[in-house]
Amino acid sequence: MPHETTESTTPERTASDSIIEVQPTRTRSAMDTTPIDLGRIEVLQILDEHAQVDESLDPRYDDEYLLRIHRGLVLTRAFDQRMLTMQRQGEMGTFAPNLGQEACQLGQVIPLTKDDWYSPSYRSFGAQLWRGWSMERLFKLWAGYHEGFPPPPDVNDLPFSIVIGSHVLPAVGVAMGMNYRSEPNCMVVNFGDGACSQGAVSEALNYAAVNKAPVVFVCENNGWAISTPLTKQSATTNLASRGAGFGLPSIRVDGNDILAMTLAVDQAARRARAGDGPTFIEAVTFRMSLHTTADDPTVYRAQELVDPWEARCPITRYETYLQRKGLLDTGAIDRIREECDGEVIVARDRFRTDAVARPREIFDHIYGELSPELEAQKQAYLDRLERKGVE
Repeated sequence: MPHETTESTTPERTASDSIIEVQPTRTRSAMDTTPIDLGRIEVLQILDEHAQVDESLDPRYDDEYLLRIHRGLVLTRAFDQRMLTMQRQGEMGTFAPNLGQEACQLGQVIPLTKDDWYSPSYRSFGAQLWRGWSMERLFKLWAGYHEGFPPPPDVNDLPFSIVIGSHVLPAVGVAMGMNYRSEPNCMVVNFGDGACSQGAVSEALNYAAVNKAPVVFVCENNGWAISTPLTKQSATTNLASRGAGFGLPSIRVDGNDILAMTLAVDQAARRARAGDGPTFIEAVTFRMSLHTTADDPTVYRAQELVDPWEARCPITRYETYLQRKGLLDTGAIDRIREECDGEVIVARDRFRTDAVARPREIFDHIYGELSPELEAQKQAYLDRLERKGVE
């Protein structure tokens, strides 16, 4: 840009000039000055929001498998909707709905074997159903019954933690145990975009990368950490770059595309089992409903942000794909939804029969041996129940 010349003892600086004072004598630096290449992060989508499939990437699952996946998606949504109804009626505790994230949830566990491990977050009950948790057990969990919380005896899952991101380090520890035992298995751990702001998650990524732990990190980027949008959490909206920064092979996946999610996790799990270390998967999705049933998203999120994602519904997209393949028609879709609703109702009724409050056990699951102070509290509590005639 033209400028007026003035007398000055300071010459004009060019791009080749150093802004650091050069010392009179200099030895060659051991610093590698080769430009850093952070690598290419692939973005995977097989089935787009218009149900158009990329034939070159289609995993070509057999028809029975495709239909089983469909039923899993529909059952997840039916369970979610029934839980919300029960919570509003006072039958269920606070829980985190997963409306719109069904493909993200199921896709991360469909490729796993029974010998693989899964560490869920608190929005993962669709994945838990696929892994072998009964609906009655999950009803009990969210209604506050102790017996609902531990994973089933034959399911290699960890209990979830409400503390954001706190379960990711223990998941890496389990994966390291597989290395020590030379077990050809893997661990999948999921967490949200908000958890990426927690230091423990960064520590987990670093430790897994350094030690080649057989773990698949699935970051469910649903756009919101409760009421905080991703733009206020992170300077980058591509969280897959976080994985690359720790030296992890990383990929960004359409989290509403069940085929892409399943394929990405399958390939990452195979890498882990083969001893090639961890993978970071960013699953881009959207929380269509509440953060939890204690939340009101209309306070902080405009409806026009939600509307576009309704057209990206993972179930509608997949159903259109199956219809084009001739595996479903409108009648079959309606029938499967009714069957899944019926399954949930049967499970709900069993839960209502089995879930009997046992207030006298409230102190039994805290410590192996109660302190004198707690012993006194327990006795005072039991005396109060006695006065009220509570069994």
